[in-house]
Formats: sequence, C-alpha cells, structure tokens
Amino acid sequence: MFAKKTSKPKVAGGLFAFVGISAVAAVLLGFVVTPAVATTGISANGTAGLFDELPDYLKLTDLAEKTSLYAKDKDGKEVLLASFYAQNRVTVPLTEISPYVIDAAVAAEDPRFYEHGGIDIWGTIRATVSNFVGSKVQGGSSISQQYVKNILVMRAEDIADPVERKAAYQTATATNLDRKVKELRYAMGLESQYSKDDILNGYLNIASFGGRVYGIEAAAERYFGVKAKDLTLGQAASLIATVNNPNNLRIDNPDLVSANQDRRNWVLDRMLAEGKITQQQHDEAQKEPVTPKITPATSGCETAGGSAFFCDYVTWVIKNDKAFGNTEDERWAAFVRGGWKIMTTLDLEAQAAAVASLNENVPKIVPEGDIGGSAVSVEVGTGRILTMAQSKDYSADPDVVKTGANYTSVNFNADGNYGSSAGFPVGSTYKLFTLEEWLKQGHGLNEVVSGAPKEWKMSEFTNSCDGTGGPVWRPLNYAGAFDSTTTVMNALKASYNTNFVTMASKLDLCNIRKNAEALLVHRADYNQLKSNPSTVLGTE
Repeated sequence: MFAKKTSKPKVAGGLFAFVGISAVAAVLLGFVVTPAVATTGISANGTAGLFDELPDYLKLTDLAEKTSLYAKDKDGKEVLLASFYAQNRVTVPLTEISPYVIDAAVAAEDPRFYEHGGIDIWGTIRATVSNFVGSKVQGGSSISQQYVKNILVMRAEDIADPVERKAAYQTATATNLDRKVKELRYAMGLESQYSKDDILNGYLNIASFGGRVYGIEAAAERYFGVKAKDLTLGQAASLIATVNNPNNLRIDNPDLVSANQDRRNWVLDRMLAEGKITQQQHDEAQKEPVTPKITPATSGCETAGGSAFFCDYVTWVIKNDKAFGNTEDERWAAFVRGGWKIMTTLDLEAQAAAVASLNENVPKIVPEGDIGGSAVSVEVGTGRILTMAQSKDYSADPDVVKTGANYTSVNFNADGNYGSSAGFPVGSTYKLFTLEEWLKQGHGLNEVVSGAPKEWKMSEFTNSCDGTGGPVWRPLNYAGAFDSTTTVMNALKASYNTNFVTMASKLDLCNIRKNAEALLVHRADYNQLKSNPSTVLGTE
C-alpha cells in the first residue's frame, strides 16, 4: 500500500494564482479610481504610457448600413431593385425598440448600467482575473465596454486593405490585458460624452446577432419577421440571448434553437431578479417555445429579377469610378457599408417590355451553343439608360452558373470592365460608318454599285492607317440573298454585304474606322478597332 502524496504544485499554483488575482484586482481598482495611478501600476506589463496614446473617448460614427438601388414606375413611385450590405443593419432610435429588449439587455448584460460610470468594477475584475489566470475569455464587461469593443471591431472591418483589416480586427478582439484596459478607458470617456440612452441605443444597433445580421431591427426582421418595436417578451429575450454568442445561438439554425431557448430562459430569470417583469410574465414566457419565423435576407442583383443585368451594371459603375474611392476595394467597401440610396434611370415599363420581348423571341438555351440576346436603349440627348435586358438568368454565384447554360453573370450589353463581356460582332450595324464615309466623299444614295460575288485581293483596298495584306477574300450575302448591281439605298435597306464591300473598295478603310471612333464606338476589350476589309461587315 502506498501513501497518498500531497500535491504541492497545486498548492503553489493556487498561491501564485491568488497573488496574481490580487495584483490584477489592485491594478483595476487603481485604474478605476485614478487612471494615472493605473498607468504607472501596469508599466511592468508593457502598458506604460498607454493612456497618453489614446483619445479621451471614441467619437461615435455612422454604422455600416445597406445600400439600395431604386427605379421609378410610371406613377413616379420608387421601386426597390436590390440591396447590398456587408452588415445587414437598419439603425433605429430607442423609441422604436421594444421596452422588453431594453430591459432584457440591461438585466442580462449589465444590471448596474444606469448606476456606474461606464465600468462595472466587480464584474470587470472577475472577468479579467479569470482571463489572467486561465485561458478562457469570460464576460463581465459593461454595456459601455461591449459597445466600445463593437465599435473597434466595426472600424476594423471597414478597412478596405485585407492585411490592415485583419491586423486591426486581431487587435480589437485580442484576449489580453492591454485590450481590456483600453476598453475601460474608452468606456469611461464614452460615458462622459454621451447619455446612457445614447450608449444603450448605439449598443443595440451595433451588436452582432449572428452571420451578417447586425442591430436589433435587422435581427427582429430576420429571426421573427417583425419590427424591433413589436417584439414580444419571449422574442426579445431570445434575441438578447443571441448576443452572448451570436453564431452559436442564432435561431436560423434548427440545431441551435434549444441552446438559444436555454439562454433565453436565463435572460428571463435575470429580468425577474432585476424586477423588470412579474412572476407571471416570466412563467408564461418560459413556457413558450422559441418559434423562429425566418425572413430570408436579400442582397445582391439576383433579387432584381429581369433588371438584374442593369443592376449589375450599376455596381460596376461604382467599382470603376474614382469619385467613390481610390481603389476598387475602397469603392466597394463604401458601397456595401455606406447606406446609400441610389436612384437609377431605368424605365420600369419599358424594361418589362424589353424583358418580355427577349423571353418571347430568344430561348435561354439553344442547341447551337452558348449564345444569347441582349437589348439596351438610351434616352436621346442624355444617354441615360432606360432599358437593359438579356436572354439569360442572372447569377453571380459560380455554383449556380454551373447548373445550366441559362445562367450567367456576364453582361452582354457592357464592356469588359462593366460586366466581364469580351464583346460580340456587331454585324450590319457597322455598315453605317461605310455609308457615312461614302457620303463624305461626295457619293450619293442613288449611285449604283456592283454586288456580284467575287474574290477580292487585299491590294484592291486602301488603308492609310494599317496598310493592307493577306489572302484573297470572297464575301457573300446572308442566306443566298440578292447578288447584283443596285443602288446604295437599296443595298442599305436590304443590308447586302457584297455591295457594301464594293463601296468600301472605293474608300479609305482607315477613315471608316475613324468615323466609328468619332461616335465613341470601341471594342469591349478596349483594344483599338481594326480596319481590315471584313470589319466593314461588322466582324469587330
């Protein structure tokens, strides 16, 4: 039989832990009483001069909110096309938030919120000591401290540069004493500048409720399909329960509803203990199961229906315009966080007609290959886009695009930098620039030109820009159309290829290209227009 050993290391560990607890408690108490003393007291931990580097308080700035695109119908009513957000949030004043939410937040997160000056001393000591001694992070922060942390996290997430954003986020969420001390200082400064109600309102609007849902209004709409002001006691407690661990207590995941309900019941217990609700209210609310009514969040051009490709074009305008930021990342970050309301030029009635026409005449999938049709119209005199439609279904999700040839994110109506299109041959539309040069050189519409098929040598054409060269060329009319001599007017009406090639042989191909460029015609890939003979027929 062996004698039981005494665990001396545990005793020593307990002693050191006690000393450590006392030291940390002394630091925090000293900090709360006199920040200057606290600064000196933690100099051994590398925090000397910390407060000299911090502003007295965090100035509250606008929160990231969704940006929305609108068009007007024939009656002038605004119609939402699509919304975009990095954080799904709708900021609301305290008066539009259910009193149950306010009471639940205070009772569960900071019962002495209206009594302290930004710091719940004993709660902070308990949490900080736990974090100092162990490896787990514990709560105990006041609402003001939590608000400060959320502000710093939000500012980190607003940084466009991914490397800087990651570094700032790590600093804002670090589990160390330096971060806790900064939060304390900021929390006290916050309370010296703003009222309790302002701080509580800001906290409820900035708090994370899981995924990309931020703020009580968006959470109420997402999880229960109601406004924040209409939340019941049980619903309010359930949402405040989520704040404790957003991604592990969110009720849009059926596997987490039970855990949320347990935490909700704890919130209700705290509300009862703090005198916020009666015993009857408490008991009735706890008997109710957590019953989500999930309202799918809508973001992106997929929600714009037949106007999706126009919507996509608008987003590319923002990404490419330096008025919205120095880099594309900065411009996009401003777009999805700025809470902008963008009124577009789309004519919804004309757009519906364009979409219907394409759907009726151009199949989304054809056996000949991955082809499609598009239609765009602009207002004469202003260039404002009135319609932009396409014979495909829009999706920016690569996994969806893989499911069928009817899906694409490529906007056939736009250049490469405004929807990824590499461009398409414009066909007979380009003949107008040959006609323009024909008239400039003194020829007439009633002049007769040959349309007989023949093999053309490149030496029969003039090109003062690029010269000519290459094999012989035998252009034909489409589907065996009329091949003979006729007037330019008749050739234009019937769009005969061979007659226009004859006209081009009497002109400078370089000037035909210049006519197109003068009217701002350009390639979708931004390379220079070509000026060889075949371009007369719209091969560009």
